[in-house]
Amino acid sequence: MISNGFNSKCVHSGDIEIDGIGNVVTPIFENSTFEFPESGVSGDYIYSRWGNPTVKSFEDKYADVERTEHAFAYSTGMAAITSSVMPYLKSGDSVLSLNELYGQTFGFFSRILPKYKINVDFISVSDLNKCDFKNKNYKILYIESITNPLLEVPDIIEIAKMCREEGIKLLVDATFATPYNQNPVSLGADMALHSGTKYISGHTDLVIGLSGFNDNYDDLDYYRKTYGGTPDAFQAFLAYRGMKTLGLRMERHNKNGMELAKVLNDSQKIDDVYYPGLKEGKYFNVAEKNLRGYSGMISFNVRGGIENSHKLIKNLSIPKYAVSLGGVESLISIPVEGTHKALTEEERKASGIKDSLVRLSVGIEDLEDLVKDLENALDKI
Repeated sequence: MISNGFNSKCVHSGDIEIDGIGNVVTPIFENSTFEFPESGVSGDYIYSRWGNPTVKSFEDKYADVERTEHAFAYSTGMAAITSSVMPYLKSGDSVLSLNELYGQTFGFFSRILPKYKINVDFISVSDLNKCDFKNKNYKILYIESITNPLLEVPDIIEIAKMCREEGIKLLVDATFATPYNQNPVSLGADMALHSGTKYISGHTDLVIGLSGFNDNYDDLDYYRKTYGGTPDAFQAFLAYRGMKTLGLRMERHNKNGMELAKVLNDSQKIDDVYYPGLKEGKYFNVAEKNLRGYSGMISFNVRGGIENSHKLIKNLSIPKYAVSLGGVESLISIPVEGTHKALTEEERKASGIKDSLVRLSVGIEDLEDLVKDLENALDKI
């Protein structure tokens, strides 16, 4: 079957069909090792850290929707990031990164890489979009396509042009956007990265990471084998299953996110609303150029400080107070108490993260119920 549409690819791409069995879905190959077909001759699979049929099925499905030649799955999103960044670097190299990142990613760049004598410089989205920096022989530029947690939007199309001219590899964490809303490699980036734990799996029941790319396969493969961050077959199967409905879920996430962003933007109880799809937003024009949809992530500052942020969350019935995002259920959190807790006060201030900031991952619940619940909680502040 030739699948061209997004949903058709999500359902059918990468599926393994076994002759004589008639299986409709890829089986779970819960094997640690695989028998050689002949003495001294290895088959396609040897040992599951090196590769597994269920994992490969998931990777092929993801590569098709991400529009890349290759894909690797990892045990976690952070395993995907660390195992994908390190092959491009050695002691003495320099890296440029956005200063607004997921907290653990920021820690990797600011605390871990310098221990290996790798210099890391940080830049704001605004300056990066103006290409306002001096190239210090950077080997890679690392960005998030929609930043965590302020939902700023780098202009990947223009940044990729600059990177090609300067000989810099561009790596993009596109977790918030998903392949439904954006394909960074098609826009000129060298790699797309995802915490597949989030929207791609979509059901808050596993952790997994992904990378999609066109070149440097052997080097990236060697680092994954050596660092050992390969996912288990059952883990990959759950993500493979969740991905079959990615397009349907994202359609609802996009719609619900846009409508709740408008409700928050109209509220006198809220100071700032960060959502790429709001026309009055700072990054709307860039988002319209680089994204096909705006996802279900919203961040906002509650007027009156963190006390009122807690009051809002306490009076919500539908969203669960928890970290993570991208599941079918709505989740809400305060970054300074969760995802960005490890950052110092100075680091959070430099990134524009206030104590009152709330991050809402809008699920696929009925829009009418979500709006009513949010309006009720706002009324009680």
